[in-house]
Amino acid sequence: MKVYFYHTQDIQYILKRMEKGEFPPHFLYGATKLERHGIGVVWHRSRLGMARWRMMIYNLWQILMQREHFDAIYATHYRGIEPLIFLRALGLYRKPIVIWHHQPVVRSQSIWREFLGKFFYKGIDEMFFFSRKLIEDSLKVGKVRPERMHLGHWGADLGFYDRILARHEKRKGFISTGKEMRDMKTLVRAFNAAYTTEALLDIYIGRKNGEVDYETLFRSMEIRDNVHIHYPQGLLPYELALEVNRAACVVVCCMETKYTVGLTTVVEAMALGLPVICSRNPQMPVNLEAEGCGISVAYGDEEGWRKAITYIQEHPEEARKMGQRGRTLAEREFNDERCADEVAALLKEVIAR
Repeated sequence: MKVYFYHTQDIQYILKRMEKGEFPPHFLYGATKLERHGIGVVWHRSRLGMARWRMMIYNLWQILMQREHFDAIYATHYRGIEPLIFLRALGLYRKPIVIWHHQPVVRSQSIWREFLGKFFYKGIDEMFFFSRKLIEDSLKVGKVRPERMHLGHWGADLGFYDRILARHEKRKGFISTGKEMRDMKTLVRAFNAAYTTEALLDIYIGRKNGEVDYETLFRSMEIRDNVHIHYPQGLLPYELALEVNRAACVVVCCMETKYTVGLTTVVEAMALGLPVICSRNPQMPVNLEAEGCGISVAYGDEEGWRKAITYIQEHPEEARKMGQRGRTLAEREFNDERCADEVAALLKEVIAR
């Protein structure tokens, strides 16, 4: 039994860095652990940087011309394999397709797009979602049958972070990582308001993300000397995780979205046993306050953020316990082993039909 694994990122680069211990396996969504379940993997040969339509043609050609036998497609996203999915919907491609869906399935305002969307989803046999809320929102539009939607417990590879924890770093201050949909204005203003010599914030972010120019944004803002901006170039996940492990708390301040923005940062913090302050995103699978592993703050609430920062500073023992509870939750639910178990079980079921 084998699956063809497709990713929107450079799989060969990730695998190469994984061999050196520089990249956590959970970025491959359990694929590296499928062998343990008796499922072999044919790795897609990634080629990035092309126009989207060329990328789709390249991916379709790679899959259809693949000489090595496989029984199903396992993909981290539908982006880039849309033509294959339409072929599956038409009955012209016979192998089942299982994907991760990162946003809720939505209803289109255009009648033509709505018809096309319903047909498109017929070409996806099964879908994993990151949270129950994503599934609930998707059910409202009626494009996908409920039995084809599955909750996946995507989480960190704990062994990767255990090696970092073994360094026993002294922890202090706060850290922000990630670049998608980050609300830097609210975050910086909150730390300006919470200014003390202990309220130290290190922000690791790309100079630009899409149309957002963070460097220009920061230049236009008042930033006090307790906030430090870093623009890492070519920084590997291992190197960034080392910086995270030196912080006492992880902060994830985001814009309002319909997907689980910041989840990668949250699961990393949990794996490292760190408390989290995070924007209250209802799409998140982790309820930080209910689980006692962090603090949630409403979108754009500068005062709420200031209070959360101050609370973590003034209650270091409770913050430490939050981190411990987060690690326990990661071990129980949100880890790469459980993700691989769920993926393997569904793939076997689909292939056996």
